[in-house]
Amino acid sequence: MPDRKRPSGGLEGLAVLVTGGGTGIGAACAARLAADGAAVTICGRREAQLEEAAKRIAAQAGHGSIQWIRCDVTDEEDVAKTIARTLEPTGRLHGVVANAGGGGGLGPYHVQDTKEFLRVLHLNVLGTMLCIKHSVPHLVAAGGGSFVGMSSIAGHLVHPYFGAYTAGKAGIEAMMRNAADEFGAQKVRFNAIRPGFISTEIMAGIPRDHATYRSYIENTPMNDVGEPEDVADLARFLIGPESRWITGTCIDVDGGHHLRRGPNFGHFIEPMLGKAVMGGKLPEKQ
Repeated sequence: MPDRKRPSGGLEGLAVLVTGGGTGIGAACAARLAADGAAVTICGRREAQLEEAAKRIAAQAGHGSIQWIRCDVTDEEDVAKTIARTLEPTGRLHGVVANAGGGGGLGPYHVQDTKEFLRVLHLNVLGTMLCIKHSVPHLVAAGGGSFVGMSSIAGHLVHPYFGAYTAGKAGIEAMMRNAADEFGAQKVRFNAIRPGFISTEIMAGIPRDHATYRSYIENTPMNDVGEPEDVADLARFLIGPESRWITGTCIDVDGGHHLRRGPNFGHFIEPMLGKAVMGGKLPEKQ
C-alpha cells in the first residue's frame, strides 16, 4: 500500500454525519474527516461496533472529534434524532456521508422474495432519502454544504443476481442528481461515490481462491481490490471546500472495473438454487 501520510486539516469547525460509520467504508470516512478537523458523528444499528470505532478514531482524530449514536436510517424518528445530535458540537450541519446500505436476497428476479426485496430498497433508497430530508434545512441554514451518497459500481454496471441492490444503488444516484439540481442555488452539493470491490467485512465472504473473486480481478484493470481508505479519501474531498464547484456527479472508485463487466456470482447462486432456476424456471417443489 502507498504511504497515506499527508498534511491534515482544512475541515475545522465543520460538523459531518457519517451513517453506517461503525465498520468498513463508513468508519474509514469518519476517521479521515476527523483527522482533518471535522466534528464527526457516526451512526448505525450496532452499538458495540460504533463504540469501538469511535474509540479508535478518537485516538487519531487530530483537531477533530468523534461521537456516536444508534440509528436505523429507515426509521424517520431515528434519523431526525441523529441529525439533532450531529448539530451539538457546532450548532450547525455542514456535511453528510450517507454510507448506510447493503444488499441481500441474491438470485434471479423470478425467485426474489418480495419482503427481502423491499428491505434492501428501504435500506438503500428510503434510508438515503430520509437523510436528505432531515439534513437539507440545516445544510441550507449553514450557508451551504455537501451531501455524499454511497452508490456502487452495481448502480450503473449490470450485476446479475444482485436483486434489489442494483435498483437501490441506481436510485441513490438518481436522488443525488435531482437533489443537486433542486438545492444548487442554496449552495448545497450532492454527489455519489461508486465503490467497486473494497476490502471490507462484507466482501470477506468471497474466498480469495474462488472463481467469483477471480472474476473481479480479471475485470479490474488495476488487478487488485480497493481499501476503505480509497473511498474515504474521495469522501473527504467531496465534503471539503476543495470540491465547491462539483455537484450532481457519480464518481467511480473501483480500479477501472467500470470499464469492463460485473462479477460472476453465478458460482455462488447455482449451488443454492440449481441450474433450472438459473435458466428462468421455478424451483422444483420438495
